Amino acid sequence: MTLLERYKKPTPKFFRLLRNIGIGLATAGGAIIAAPVALPTLVITIATYMTVAGTVATAVSQAVTTSEDTSDSSLEKKG
Repeated sequence: MTLLERYKKPTPKFFRLLRNIGIGLATAGGAIIAAPVALPTLVITIATYMTVAGTVATAVSQAVTTSEDTSDSSLEKKG
């Protein structure tokens, strides 16, 4: 499966929620960083981490797909 195929498949509900939270974090962090007023260094640092965490959470959550095969064969004992 290629990366493009993976991104086109449906995403489970939990990961859609996590993706949306990540988008919110990235947006809020970016807005704070781009604020036209002088903010303390600590606030800018936290906003930077929020932006990075939100971006990573969004990308990873979007890459998770539902499996067409519902059996969990990878966890079955081989014997």
